[in-house]
Amino acid sequence: MIKYPTGVELHNGSLRINFVYKGKRIRKWLAMPDTAKNRKIAGEYRASIVYKIKMGTFVFDDEFPDDKRSSSYSKDINFIELVDLYMELKKTEIATSTLRRYDSISRSLMQFVNCKKSISTYTPADLLRIRNKLLTDHQLPNKYRPTRDDGRSVATVNNYMRMLLSLFRFAHRNKYIDDDITVDCGYLKKEKPIPDPLTEDEFKRLLIACQNNQSRNMLILSVYTGLRPGELTGLAWEDIDLVKKTIMVRRNVCGPSDFSYPKTGASTDRIISLLEPAFNCLKDQSLYTKMTAPIDVKVKTREFNKYRTDSCTFVFQPSIVSVNGVLTKFYSPGGFSQIWRSLIRRSGVRHRKSYQTRHTYACWMLSAGANPAFIATQMGHSSSKMVHDVYGAWMPENDQDQISLLNQKLNDSVPYVSPSSHNKDNIRFISNS
Repeated sequence: MIKYPTGVELHNGSLRINFVYKGKRIRKWLAMPDTAKNRKIAGEYRASIVYKIKMGTFVFDDEFPDDKRSSSYSKDINFIELVDLYMELKKTEIATSTLRRYDSISRSLMQFVNCKKSISTYTPADLLRIRNKLLTDHQLPNKYRPTRDDGRSVATVNNYMRMLLSLFRFAHRNKYIDDDITVDCGYLKKEKPIPDPLTEDEFKRLLIACQNNQSRNMLILSVYTGLRPGELTGLAWEDIDLVKKTIMVRRNVCGPSDFSYPKTGASTDRIISLLEPAFNCLKDQSLYTKMTAPIDVKVKTREFNKYRTDSCTFVFQPSIVSVNGVLTKFYSPGGFSQIWRSLIRRSGVRHRKSYQTRHTYACWMLSAGANPAFIATQMGHSSSKMVHDVYGAWMPENDQDQISLLNQKLNDSVPYVSPSSHNKDNIRFISNS
């Protein structure tokens, strides 16, 4: 009796192989006569197909281009193709800086994903394995991390996973995979981030560490306005009214030569009332940059492919403090962060990100008793809820002050009744004297 390799059979005088692909039994006639040599070839061919399916690299169209069933499997794509498709479709609805960040994270994920594996063959377990690798695998050294670190922070892993899960949900919605494999893969538990504002002593030490007035003015303005770093570097004298002591936030620097609207709708064209330290530092900065020549910049609006042109005399210009001939008229997104890191290093202040200057503004204002709703409008939040949620610990306990205020206001209208008698003649109003 003739013994056939696994998945090889005789059909109408010729050899045929069968295998399971996407839950369906596939049979392919090979037009090969039934000989011992051909049986071996057919068995090896079938084994190679099964291996490709297992590894996720099998593409039906490539293997059987003339098969009438190929169109039903034409949606097989790998991870790289999925990323490219996702980015191509998303670029019309998200900001350039966001698209750049998505692309960077996706390319980084390719170290942990089998890029040649068909998307349709991924399982929930595969996503969990990727998450574990992100959390525990070594990181290679770079200029900001000179040593080889073990693993990544939970915040970083969740950031990567947010992108990965978005890609696979996109694949499921567009029928590249049959099931939503993301439902069993959640984010890692993380402590709620707590603002880490500067203390007054740390702020003074940072000011002392400034090597020029422009750096000093940038630091003061960031702390006393709560501007985001991109809003700070995109600030122009055309946005400032020194008579009314206000700033209108109109743009954000999001790339070396890219400008966009501020982060949210509530942030755009918001009016910031200048506190005295901020007003004074702008008066000082005006001596250096206010009379320089303006330049035209294109600001990307929230509508796809639509820009507006602003004539800007930038408040902070690298060219006025340059020691290497740099003539740039505005700082890049990382410009303030670079200055900040230098100040941290020279001052010996505990390291934290430059964004903490924004948190410092909120915390200092709340500690001084400012109205949370006012702070929310100054910072570009749509309501005071964000202020309460994030900065609640810096709100002073002022219940007793409120009671004293109410007592003072109500004493003028509440009649005093003598405990000795309820006669109307004994009723009198308490005076303020």
